[in-house]
Amino acid sequence: MKKCLTWFALSALVVASAAAKDLRPPAVPLITCDPYFSVWSMANRLTDDVTRHWTGKPHWLGGLVRIDGKPFRIIGNEPDETPALDQKSVQVLPTRTIYQFEGQGVGITLTFMTPSLAADMDKLARPVAYITWTVQSKDGQSHAVSLYFAASALLTVNTPDQAAVASRYRLGNLTVLRIGSQDQPVLKKSGDDLRIDWGYLYGVVPPSEEAEQVIADRYMSMKTFTEDGSLADSDELTMPSPAGEYDGPALTYRFDLGKVGTSPVSRYLVLAYDDIYSIEYLYRRLSPYWRRNGAATRDLLEASLREYESLNARCAKFDDELMADMRRVGGEEYAALGVLAYRQALAAQKLAVDFDGTPRYFEKENFSGADVGTVDVIYPAAPILLLFNTQLMRASMGPVFDYAASGRWPFPYAPHDIGTYPLANGAQYWGGDITSGLSRAEMDKITVDQMPVEESADMIILVAALYQAEGKTDYALKYWPLLTKWAEYLKAKGLDPENQLCTDDFTGHLAHNTNLSVKAILGLGSYAMLCDRVGKKEEAASYRHTAEEYARQWVKMADDGDHYRLAFDKPGTWSQKYNLVWDRVLGLNLFPAEVTRKELAYYQQRQNHFGLPLDNRKEYTKLDWSLWTATLADSPAEFHIFMAPIYDWINGTPTRVPLTDWYETTDGKQDGFQARSVVGGIFIKMLADAPTWKKWSSRTD
Repeated sequence: MKKCLTWFALSALVVASAAAKDLRPPAVPLITCDPYFSVWSMANRLTDDVTRHWTGKPHWLGGLVRIDGKPFRIIGNEPDETPALDQKSVQVLPTRTIYQFEGQGVGITLTFMTPSLAADMDKLARPVAYITWTVQSKDGQSHAVSLYFAASALLTVNTPDQAAVASRYRLGNLTVLRIGSQDQPVLKKSGDDLRIDWGYLYGVVPPSEEAEQVIADRYMSMKTFTEDGSLADSDELTMPSPAGEYDGPALTYRFDLGKVGTSPVSRYLVLAYDDIYSIEYLYRRLSPYWRRNGAATRDLLEASLREYESLNARCAKFDDELMADMRRVGGEEYAALGVLAYRQALAAQKLAVDFDGTPRYFEKENFSGADVGTVDVIYPAAPILLLFNTQLMRASMGPVFDYAASGRWPFPYAPHDIGTYPLANGAQYWGGDITSGLSRAEMDKITVDQMPVEESADMIILVAALYQAEGKTDYALKYWPLLTKWAEYLKAKGLDPENQLCTDDFTGHLAHNTNLSVKAILGLGSYAMLCDRVGKKEEAASYRHTAEEYARQWVKMADDGDHYRLAFDKPGTWSQKYNLVWDRVLGLNLFPAEVTRKELAYYQQRQNHFGLPLDNRKEYTKLDWSLWTATLADSPAEFHIFMAPIYDWINGTPTRVPLTDWYETTDGKQDGFQARSVVGGIFIKMLADAPTWKKWSSRTD
């Protein structure tokens, strides 16, 4: 029996690995810790281009190898006169990216690992990435091999002209290299197309690996290594100096492996980024979560080295199990999307700790305004948190609830956001933070450009989903007055929404939005469910009755023959009713099954080469919503109908950036947005499979 189980596990791994290996990601994740410590390869081969921050700006990592005295590139496109070693494959997994190179009789496996184990907040919060080289002979002969790696000061500045400083020092028996901006403007700016320019990048290797470590001009250090295989004798660099596009300081390393035969030889190093303070929330600076018990940089680095072997094993196990479950629930194409969505969704968020020890999880609206704590971004991203760690779901919603309860938000509906990343000091969307009294006319004017129905329903639905995952009512009770106020707003305004924005605000204002109405109705049903669970039976019955009645009216008001309308007053229109997915996931059963069947049949007539448009107005779509719509399918075959064009888009989009969630279904080009946490929404398919949700939400990786 034991042999059969082992064979089954190995065969599942082989199939999962094959699916991942065949994937051509729009961008390949290398380091994915948070919105600032984020490095990607936006090319088919790691040697075709410079490595980049998710914004597209160079975040330069360089890697070379000398085989029997001949230099080759394996990371980056510099020096361009040095040939690239042949890249045989790239495999993207939930926590690891694995490149295979081969040439001159030698094979090199290069692994980038970010231990984003969502169930383990201590590990998730660590701003740490591991880079591992495994080298062996492929022709049976011994070969002299040495490795070179460098990390540029560009990882520590917003613009290349900013001055950087670097230093070498000892921590116990460790030699540590450190680099950062000279000015250190901690939390001095906020916005979208920005990189961090405070805190420090650290590089460290275990003492047993005897690596040469030098702070050097990156161009000169590469030149020296390619010419004779050496590094500079000492840290010969004038400080401070500009980080530089093509030169400037870098942390550089050389591993001399000697003669390598058929037995694999491995080396690794750790890159870590200590931002000192991560977020400003309501004008108090919050430390990163990993510092909450007084941990310092030394603790971070020592623990990262000490736990390398165990984290390697844990990440491999996690990757294998998650890949197998994604394949089982949604098939090979779904699993391929999941591996990209997992790391990106978590890397677009930052885990901090408040003054009282409360964890706070802040998402950044990457390339969509840079708002932080955006409710209609938390909402689509929620499935990944609900599936893997409900404590993160609590930590994500908490800042919004506490801000709304602080007296600085006077409206009867939920706020859109709580600031502009990383300054979460008050709502910024269309009107800014409200700190003083407003007249009724002023409040009405601001409301027009808010998302009242959208955000209020989002928060109520997510609290109901949190209860569904945990079976606990404490979170709902803590914020009960707000939930009640927002439910009352939905009762008054939700059935036939006024001229409001919804989360798809790029489409503009729309009155009588049928999909927004669906959300409001499900919000009322969710509130009724919560009332029942906290013992408010009379209120539960009343709100359930309202939700059921609204659903009946919706079916009549939205009907357009073989489908349902985009807006109640617009015959001949249609839209994805992606919000319906929560009716199924939460077991509310407010809408007849015929509604979903009719809609999905109609959608199949409207698909383009790269997927289903958002509605009849344009040919673009939203990746997260498309997966929510696909999850409404009644069979794997029907799910595949909607998933297959999305998989084709992943492999065929000409826009090489971390997953965009807004693209054209005709030519696959990006319309906007990239690297956002909303892709965590693709895990709604896992939530819809109740045993899978229960399995993963109860894990303690």
